[in-house]
Amino acid sequence: MDDVIDFLNGILWNYVLIYGLLAVGLLFTFRLRFLQFRHFPEFFRLVLAAPQADKGGITPFQALCTSLASRVGTGNIAGVAVALYLGGPGAIFWMWVVALVGMATAYAESTLAQLYKIRDENGQFRGGPAFYIARGLKAPWAAVLFSICLVIAFGLVFNAVQANSIADAMQGAFGVSKLTVGVVIAALTAAVIFGGIRQIARVAELIVPFMATAYLLVALYVVVTNFSEVPAVLATIFKSALGLEQAVGGVAGAMLNGIKRGLFSNEAGMGSAPNIAAAATPNPHHPSSQGFVQALGVFIDTILICTATAIMILLSGALVPGSEVTGTALTQNAMTEHMGEWGRYFLALAILFFAFTSIIGNYAYAENALIYMKVGGRTGVTILRIAVLFMVVWGAYETVTTVFNAADAAMGLMATVNLVAIVLLSGLVAKLTRDYFAQKKLGVPRFNSADYPELAGEIDQDIWGPPGKAS
Repeated sequence: MDDVIDFLNGILWNYVLIYGLLAVGLLFTFRLRFLQFRHFPEFFRLVLAAPQADKGGITPFQALCTSLASRVGTGNIAGVAVALYLGGPGAIFWMWVVALVGMATAYAESTLAQLYKIRDENGQFRGGPAFYIARGLKAPWAAVLFSICLVIAFGLVFNAVQANSIADAMQGAFGVSKLTVGVVIAALTAAVIFGGIRQIARVAELIVPFMATAYLLVALYVVVTNFSEVPAVLATIFKSALGLEQAVGGVAGAMLNGIKRGLFSNEAGMGSAPNIAAAATPNPHHPSSQGFVQALGVFIDTILICTATAIMILLSGALVPGSEVTGTALTQNAMTEHMGEWGRYFLALAILFFAFTSIIGNYAYAENALIYMKVGGRTGVTILRIAVLFMVVWGAYETVTTVFNAADAAMGLMATVNLVAIVLLSGLVAKLTRDYFAQKKLGVPRFNSADYPELAGEIDQDIWGPPGKAS
């Protein structure tokens, strides 16, 4: 079993996804005419727009915070350190590149998720890759495969990974037993997820801005106190990336590790964030508006938070060639160098917040997948919630490599299915984008299904019907 999973992961992550995710990002970047650069201010304007009154959806800001809750996890702390360790400072440059093109991919998949969303039996908006794969491509079998992989990877195993990171951090900083940490995290998780998607969105709306701001402020403090060294660090990043100075693994090593860790961190093209993007009530009433909001999530995750971690590590001198210190331990050493023992405690708390919000964000995606598979009734959701809590406790004190590798394979499969889907629907994404900006020149954009006769029978007319009928 180990051999089969390792072989599958080798194919998916060393070939299909590394090149596929980058290629799709470039495809949308060119096809949408560098939308993420030309219209960057639009991202912020739409996040801050007044929410529409619709009890079926959460606000765009809540959707952004919930997707960031999942995106911003231990990968922003340990993953960046691993990228630096294996690929040198140049890996950060390639993380920036993959994020900048990934913003176009994130826009595309979340725009499609908005377009193909439905209302569930409780009147709440639901959608995501499974819905646009089944409705837009008429491939329900692929949608079911995607949903099963999402539940396994994000709903269960990755939550065990996040719990394990919290337990390690709490034990290392405060001496608390891992089992105790697991039980406490499970209790906190239960208090949130048993309240449903709305409760998750409300909690994310409170915690995510706080944790991201606190982390960035610490990074800003480090930059200010070491300001004279910053230009040299930035120069090292660029020189290492472009082969102008010798680096660990050379240019290829920097590129490969930067791209890998960047994709793991920002999740653009994975098909995860669209599940919560569909739950939002967009303002203005057009699918593209929520695509812009989720593209901003990629920018915040990688360009801001991952860069903050990298700069703190590079300024500390903790990255020592030939040393075996990597991952969380490397970031921890860097924080201790900058802040003394307080750095160790701060990093433990950062991991607690980052990983806990990832758990509740991941759960939201899994619940959405159950809804698509029509097993998202009270019984199905309750079973999922109990399974998530079990995985949190189990993951806090156990590390089973086979299970984690299986989750990587599941995520690889779901990402592959999603990438094929959004490429096949790329013409529709381009049409929606042109429509949005054409309407924006005349006033406030508003989707009109009459302009899309090819979507008849595919989209929910109660949501996207003619003006006056839509919510």
